[in-house]
Amino acid sequence: MEGAESAALKHLSAAGDQAGHPDGSSGDNPGLQDDRAYVRELAQRAREASRALAAANRAVKDAALLAMAKALEDHMDSILAANARDVAGARERGVSKALLDRLTLNPDRVRQMAEGLRAVAALPDPVGEMVAMTRRPNGLEIGQVRVPLGVVGIIYEARPNVTADTAGLCLKSGNAVLLRGSSDALNSNRAIVEALTGAIEAAGLPRASVQLVDRPGHGAAQAMMEAVGLIDVLIPRGGRGLIQQVVSTARVPVIETGVGNCHTYVDEYADLDQALAIVINAKCQRPAVCNAMETLLVHEAVAPEFLPRVAAALKARGVELRGCPAARRIVPDMVPATEQDWHEEYLDLILAVRVVPDFEAALEHIATYGTRHSEAIVTQDLRRARRFVQAVDAAAVYVNASTRFTDGFEFGLGAELGISTQKLHARGPMGLTALTSIKYVVYGDGHVRE
Repeated sequence: MEGAESAALKHLSAAGDQAGHPDGSSGDNPGLQDDRAYVRELAQRAREASRALAAANRAVKDAALLAMAKALEDHMDSILAANARDVAGARERGVSKALLDRLTLNPDRVRQMAEGLRAVAALPDPVGEMVAMTRRPNGLEIGQVRVPLGVVGIIYEARPNVTADTAGLCLKSGNAVLLRGSSDALNSNRAIVEALTGAIEAAGLPRASVQLVDRPGHGAAQAMMEAVGLIDVLIPRGGRGLIQQVVSTARVPVIETGVGNCHTYVDEYADLDQALAIVINAKCQRPAVCNAMETLLVHEAVAPEFLPRVAAALKARGVELRGCPAARRIVPDMVPATEQDWHEEYLDLILAVRVVPDFEAALEHIATYGTRHSEAIVTQDLRRARRFVQAVDAAAVYVNASTRFTDGFEFGLGAELGISTQKLHARGPMGLTALTSIKYVVYGDGHVRE
């Protein structure tokens, strides 16, 4: 959810502060109370389903995942027709090109969603994995076992593929899920969930394992944020406004997925041909996603040679360049960069460019403006590469590679639930193990504590 969606959530939160009570009741706001009752009912069904999922073995879950993948392909026509209605409505409302790209499905993208589910089915089941086992001097054996989180809530932007990816990951990890997608993708999400839940039920698992929070207003999202004891964890996926709103106001535990103000630093010891290919890929391969590069940093020693080459290549691909004064002295037709440009996640064919005097200045820039998502250095100096990896605080740090690889599928995790930029519980692409917790299992033989 971008701009308007996040602003509406903020407005809703302010209204809730005025109308609500400290105990979480809605006071004189019957609409919000109705949304709370609706979410409570869904969450209770999910809780029952989660118990069945936690007890399901791998064969049952994998069969359901394969059936879900086939259902997406079998229902492709109805999914694409529903998506076409969403795209037409979004285009009429004048949404950005980046949002339209994320919203739009085509046969290849639906097939990719299905393949993502098959990839998850092929992965080991994390539930029940014995993480560690120790034997105490008194003979007690103490183990740590992976268990599902329970009921997972997702509030996300207009990306229908997230609906299928999330459903698959949650089911495989033994969790029930409540999906609250953007109103922009409501028809698409309805069609996808209908296909998935039919397959889940036919495979012998509860239909309520995957449920769509099927209300376009923001009251249901607010109710999810307040559903303490009903939803075990809430995961927001979207723009900066949405994520900050959920993190700052939710009473349910939150895993923060991050905004991607990603940098590529071209060092004085870089292979410039390699750097050119990496920069073009990081910016242009798919600019509307969180792991796309938003700022290019170039060491002043190579800037006179590198910047004209990379600028010409980027402009040929439709990229608008916004440069610092030093960059504009080398490539004069760059738009002057403002302070805001260094903070910006464009999600578009726009790139901020800065010439830095040395390696330390590049580190300082990333520390100041980065969002702890994905950062890259291009260099042939091994010591400098090691220093970059050590010094940069991000979920993924790259040496001589594009930031576009920060992705659950590319990391071998199957599909992903999001890119976590926090440091507790899960960090980076969130695959199956990120949707589990640990419980201690203690084996004794009549042991009592003295």
